[in-house]
Amino acid sequence: MLYWLTEFSDGGDFFNLFRYITFRAGMAFFTALIFGFVFGLPLINLLRRRQGKGQPIRDDGPQTHFAKAGTPTMGGLLILSALLFSTLLWARLDNPYVWIVLGVTFAFGLIGFADDYAKVSKQNTKGVSSKLRFGLGLIIAITATAAAAHFHPEGLSYQLALPVFKDVLINMGWFFIPFGMIVIVGSANAVNLTDGLDGLAIMPVMIAAGTLGVIAYVVGNFNYTDYLGVHFVPGTGELLIFTAALFGGGLGFLWYNAPPAAVFMGDTGSLALGGALGAIAVCTKHEIVLAIVGGLFVVEAMSVIIQVLYFKRTGRRVFLMAPIHHHFEKKGWAEPQIVIRFWIISLILALIGLATLKLR
Repeated sequence: MLYWLTEFSDGGDFFNLFRYITFRAGMAFFTALIFGFVFGLPLINLLRRRQGKGQPIRDDGPQTHFAKAGTPTMGGLLILSALLFSTLLWARLDNPYVWIVLGVTFAFGLIGFADDYAKVSKQNTKGVSSKLRFGLGLIIAITATAAAAHFHPEGLSYQLALPVFKDVLINMGWFFIPFGMIVIVGSANAVNLTDGLDGLAIMPVMIAAGTLGVIAYVVGNFNYTDYLGVHFVPGTGELLIFTAALFGGGLGFLWYNAPPAAVFMGDTGSLALGGALGAIAVCTKHEIVLAIVGGLFVVEAMSVIIQVLYFKRTGRRVFLMAPIHHHFEKKGWAEPQIVIRFWIISLILALIGLATLKLR
């Protein structure tokens, strides 16, 4: 929104700063961070009053989780509010990719909000039907992927770009739509599965978002793409504003979500942020790199799939409990130990993902 101030610039004054994506990204980060600090405690108090008993705890979960009874959920509202306010304030609102990612984020956020509301109001862990959640997610993802393909340059539209291989593009045709759908829905649900310990999901999300933000800035700048040999996708650089706002809002939330959490992110936040990561990957043509950067989420999701399939086939379990972070809890690892080690893994994977920009 504030980009319009550049109309008052003669090219050498203060208003000229608003032309630079990096300046606006920095301001978006601080805006979202301050928003989180200012409104975090009032929102938590409001959620605590409205929810009473807070998020219901699974009966079959680790025994240590019963100590968390009464902790309010829907803390993702804080991140999403900060993200929306900051992005609308600092991003160029004539950029289609910004609206695609915002649309996916808040559409999945609404699904998550409905699920959290059902859980809290009924005081059970079932929430909204999984089939309904999945079906709505598919519709959102198909719409977003089709829109991204429409705005991609002609030579990249409906193409799958491979990391490391500089000039390789796979023409997927209309199959790109279901592929992008899988990326977005898979990312949303993988982050949702990861959100099971205090602070476990939000930091890897921030790390992945920061990495994708750098990638978006690079692929949206012809000078960088020409030097690095990556595909140029005009306009995606503006997504750095979104990811910077997500990082700032995430830090504001982490202040209250750090162990012991004063509030849980809930499906409101995890589905929305996971969907956002998938949408950014589709927009920037880095879908496969997302699987590297978000490798922790992939492992969490795969642990559930493996557990379910193996149990149905043999009646036995591969892990003591899925998702895999609960497996380590059952083995006696302390919650902060699991969280910090998973953060470290996320950072390593993010650096590997960034390295694909140079390895050509």
